[in-house]
Amino acid sequence: MAHIAVERNRRRQMNEHLRVLRTLTPCFYIKRGDQASIIGGVIEFIKELHQVLQSLESNKRRRKSVSPSPSPRPLVAVADGFENGVDVGACCNSSVADVEAKISGSNVLLKIISRRIPGQLSKMISVLERLSFEVLHLNISSMDDTVLYSFVVKIGLECQLSLDELAFEVQQSFCSQVYLCQ
Repeated sequence: MAHIAVERNRRRQMNEHLRVLRTLTPCFYIKRGDQASIIGGVIEFIKELHQVLQSLESNKRRRKSVSPSPSPRPLVAVADGFENGVDVGACCNSSVADVEAKISGSNVLLKIISRRIPGQLSKMISVLERLSFEVLHLNISSMDDTVLYSFVVKIGLECQLSLDELAFEVQQSFCSQVYLCQ
């Protein structure tokens, strides 16, 4: 009987937590009322909030930035908690766009935060394809005139670029279109 009481209490707690999550999450993220849909919708909502936060932080950094020219930084090693390996990354920032490239397994995670520029997405994709990368996944988030592009790209066999060079090439796709980066 004690086991049954413990299970009822757990279910009651779970239902209460789900009810709270459902009230805190916009309705269009939750498609159905079952537990998996509620949890999945909350996860998507949190991911989107995280991207908006990154975009706002980038805008703040860009406003504080003094130098309008791209400034490639050396490779930085960051411990990867999932594979106990090491992720390597590079950044290239300017007043036009912030570009971050990071190795994850056999793919590259590429994040770009910039002002909205018409035709920029197709320009970036053509640059990536020219450099022997294949776009596996793309997520775009925008707020006001700022856009966050998150790419997962597969490294092609012909690719001979370092992450610094990749970040710089993507950065130059922004500079060559509307703005001049010196």
